[in-house]
Amino acid sequence: MSMEPDRTLRTKLHQLECHFTWALIKDDIDRNDVLNRLEEQIKLDLEKKERLARTYSALAYVQFLLELHKEAHNNLMISMELHIECHRDEFHNALIVTYGNLAWINYHLKNYAECESYLEKLQKISDLRTESSSVPEVLGEKGWTFLKFSRKYYERAKECFRKALELEPDEGEWNAGYAIALYRTEFESLECTLEDSPTIKQLRRAIDTNPDDDVLKVLLSLRLTVFKRYKEAESLVEKALERSPDHPHVIRYVGKFFRNQGNEDRSIALLKRALEHSPNSSFIHHQLALCYKQKKIQLQQEQSHHAKGSRVQQIRDQCIYHLEMATSLMTSFISAMSDLALLYGENRNMSQAEELFQVTFKTAEEKKDNLHVVNFYFAEFQLYCHKCEPLAIKHYMECLKMSPNSLEGKKSAIRLRSIANKRIRRNSQEGESYGILGFLHKEKGEKHQAIECYEKALSYEDNDEFLSNLSALRMSLQ
Repeated sequence: MSMEPDRTLRTKLHQLECHFTWALIKDDIDRNDVLNRLEEQIKLDLEKKERLARTYSALAYVQFLLELHKEAHNNLMISMELHIECHRDEFHNALIVTYGNLAWINYHLKNYAECESYLEKLQKISDLRTESSSVPEVLGEKGWTFLKFSRKYYERAKECFRKALELEPDEGEWNAGYAIALYRTEFESLECTLEDSPTIKQLRRAIDTNPDDDVLKVLLSLRLTVFKRYKEAESLVEKALERSPDHPHVIRYVGKFFRNQGNEDRSIALLKRALEHSPNSSFIHHQLALCYKQKKIQLQQEQSHHAKGSRVQQIRDQCIYHLEMATSLMTSFISAMSDLALLYGENRNMSQAEELFQVTFKTAEEKKDNLHVVNFYFAEFQLYCHKCEPLAIKHYMECLKMSPNSLEGKKSAIRLRSIANKRIRRNSQEGESYGILGFLHKEKGEKHQAIECYEKALSYEDNDEFLSNLSALRMSLQ
């Protein structure tokens, strides 16, 4: 153990560009899930030493968060050796992040002399205070970290890759990262055309600079289907499958493609194959659950026959199994937890469903993530399993207020309109129904229609909330 550090040592450490200084908040990261995915990435990148070096550095930081300090240190040494082997230079820009991580971990292990030695190496590469934050290798590694660690960081990832591309516009790694970041954050509006889509433009650019990356081709095919370019999309998928029939990332996205096209059986076959390579993938288990869920819904909508009930139950059981696996592998998988709770309700396991919904609400509130999704599924549970329409209405409204443009928000609006119209057909003077319609108009910004509905609601039913909404709407129009 080295002697106690100089007071300025920690100040120097905070000036570094590395995982320890990138504001990676513990509660934002499902550490075991990220650990599984990074370990899987290492198996896929054995021939790509530069990418492998970055992955070992990221893996080391996750291991540090899990208090696996020895393993973290060992993996940082592997990262350093791989970088030096790639560049034949121990002072290359690509080592900035790994050296920074090594300085930090030696500081935490109280190896202060070692910590200082890595700071000295960094000083030979760049001026710590100004230059590292604008080095493309640092920006790129930062971008990949944000992409892998949490969807909360996708916007930050996008910005890092954009800056890296300003410095190195033809670098394949930064083009691929920027394309994936756009794919995960940009959703085309109804007015957007194929030619205007920034995601499609960047995916094509990324494929030009990474012609052997079949994952990018499948992501492009998924986005092309939004614009009904099915022929090109299918061609890309078939080529990707032909070239990379055993690549788990290719197979999982191709599985998603076929599910979106309504071919659940082919999707299930592919995803099961991918699961053999990646048994700890929460993503694959979730995709399989979505396939079985789609099959279940289709079967329920078909005309009844003698085997229908038992077949629906078999498929529901498969769906539950894969959702349980997905949520055990990724303990903060809020959408999967919500879906699973609803299926418990369908299975008449009401106490199990309510208990899981409580946990899911708490998780979503703590992480400030996907709370609208939980509200939607809880509303579905109340409407279809508990037959409690008032609570369903309350949570559909909460979902719609939180995220009106999300899939769940749009479905909530449909459910609320259906409930209101059904009630009005039964009783044309049912005030609450007009209140629901008023709420829907208000959320869409249709103030005059909202006022009409609230006035009609108040003519049939004295309600303080209706009156308050009506007053606020009138004030806003003055």
